[in-house]
Amino acid sequence: MTGAFVTVIAEAGVNHNGSTKLALQLVDAAADAGADVVKFQTFKASAIVTRQSAKADYQTRTTDADERQLEMLRALELGEEAHAEIIARCKARQVRFLSTPFDFESLILLVDHFGLEEIKIGSGELTNAPLLLSAAQTGRSVILSTGMGTLGEIEMALGVLAFGYLERNDRPSRAAFIDAFASPEGRAVLAGKVTLLHCTTEYPAPFSDVNLRAMDTMRAAFGLPVGFSDHTSGIAVAIAAAARGATVIEKHLTLDRTMAGPDHMASLEPAEFAAMIASIRDVEAALGEAIKAPAPSERKNVAIARKSLVAAHTIAAGETFTPENLAIKRPGNGTSPIEYWDILGRVATRAFDPDESIS
Repeated sequence: MTGAFVTVIAEAGVNHNGSTKLALQLVDAAADAGADVVKFQTFKASAIVTRQSAKADYQTRTTDADERQLEMLRALELGEEAHAEIIARCKARQVRFLSTPFDFESLILLVDHFGLEEIKIGSGELTNAPLLLSAAQTGRSVILSTGMGTLGEIEMALGVLAFGYLERNDRPSRAAFIDAFASPEGRAVLAGKVTLLHCTTEYPAPFSDVNLRAMDTMRAAFGLPVGFSDHTSGIAVAIAAAARGATVIEKHLTLDRTMAGPDHMASLEPAEFAAMIASIRDVEAALGEAIKAPAPSERKNVAIARKSLVAAHTIAAGETFTPENLAIKRPGNGTSPIEYWDILGRVATRAFDPDESIS
């Protein structure tokens, strides 16, 4: 990923409701909010779902309950012409276009026709080894979302990607994927190509199911950049993920959360999205360097806030320094109190007035 330390992806997804005009407005809203990337979904409904496939509970709550998933998705497809318009708008607004392919034809469209250098793979495709393999064989970088996944499933998916990137001639198989993942060259190519996103695949996701600490586990297990695809309500968890070291934050964006459609309810409206990005930028600025030392802004306060050794009352030349005639007071521009015990018992070489710094 390029850009700021935390790359913010505005997930327009299918919140365009099948309207190119609405999709273009989502690009504008993402750009206005300060997003680095705006992401859509590219698919042929008939290629990814059967006629019998039911909708998820959250989809049933936010769309026609009697409608099958295939019918819902057909209404949300964006054609090639719509993609071209959206990409042109992204270029004009200087926000990067990204999309998630859900089928082979859509992958080819994004890579070969529109020349995308990076592909987002959704959580539902974590075990779709043929699609993962095809994505890797394009040579493009992959952002892999891991919702619903176990560490073992993520490792196997990475093995498929490694196998594809390495362009091995042996037949694809579970054993070949494991070998590719375990190989030094496989690990090296993954490090240069893949970003993992922790995710909870529910809309909206309960806070108790988010498990942000899983980001740390994934980072340690695979040695790859880890981000967060946020399906919770509000902006708090996305900000927390940024503070926990997420390199990518993905969040759904809608123009109106009350619109009909499967993802609007779990999305942020433009003003909220802008507030989230502003907070993330504050967090990444606050993260700073892993060095504990006085910051430039606080150095001027050292003398004001800290204390020095001073005379508690008049001290005559030749008098011994004792707990009774030494005090510790501001300002901190004299002898540090850390020297207190070294000073005790010494003899004053000159006289000191009350509150005078001991030096």
